Amino acid sequence: MTILENKTFDEERALYESDGLRAQNCSFDGPADGESAFKESRNIEADHCYFNLRYPFWHDSGLTITDCEMTPLCRAALWYSDHVRISDTKMHGIKALRECSDIEICNCDIISPEFGWSTCRVRMENTTAVSEYFMMRSRDLRFRNVNFTGKYSFQYIQDAVFENCVFDTKDAFWHGRNVTVRDSVVKGEYLAWYSDGLTLERCRILGTQPLCYCRNLTLIDCEMIDTDLSFERSEVNATVTTPVISIKNPRRGLICVPSVGEIIRDDPLSAGKIEITGQA
Repeated sequence: MTILENKTFDEERALYESDGLRAQNCSFDGPADGESAFKESRNIEADHCYFNLRYPFWHDSGLTITDCEMTPLCRAALWYSDHVRISDTKMHGIKALRECSDIEICNCDIISPEFGWSTCRVRMENTTAVSEYFMMRSRDLRFRNVNFTGKYSFQYIQDAVFENCVFDTKDAFWHGRNVTVRDSVVKGEYLAWYSDGLTLERCRILGTQPLCYCRNLTLIDCEMIDTDLSFERSEVNATVTTPVISIKNPRRGLICVPSVGEIIRDDPLSAGKIEITGQA
């Protein structure tokens, strides 16, 4: 493997089509303002590097990125790449990950609007993320200990499992399919409308009008805090452990809940059962 250490690169396609290269303590920055440093490369390691230019990792395979910084000027850092491991790295440029596959992200700090679109087989753990439209249209996701803040997250995703996460978000999981969320906190408005096959296990759910227009919705021993107009036109089987402000027109299924402030039945197609257990 070729090793480059303590060097600065600012020209266009500085290391284009490299194969078997390790960059250590290098800086991708400078007046030439060149982009696409590692485009079309293979078997690349970047360790303790600074990326301040656009599009460094496009059409790459076999990347290991460790303890690096991607600044807000390092936009669209990884596109069309596969078999990538990123750890202990700041990913602060817009659209930092797109149309990539077989990605591992660990102990990273993500501040990146429109992160993760159309990706597949992404594993993320022990990471914080701030974004909008986070992970849209992605599939085969496995997240653990991820703390996310931002609007419109996880829309149109498929085949995902989230464990021990905290999501402070709005319009999360819209149109999601085959999604499981365990032992997590999900806070925000209009949770998971139009989803199909969403399961929430031992979760804490906060915010107005959650879980409406859903199909094959399952809640197992979940808390629902400040949740009003819940389950409208949803097909749902739910065991809720806390009182709910209001439930509106569930379409089918059974909702078991300690108490409900108001049950709204003004839709003739509302046939979902509500069982008041009286046990909180």
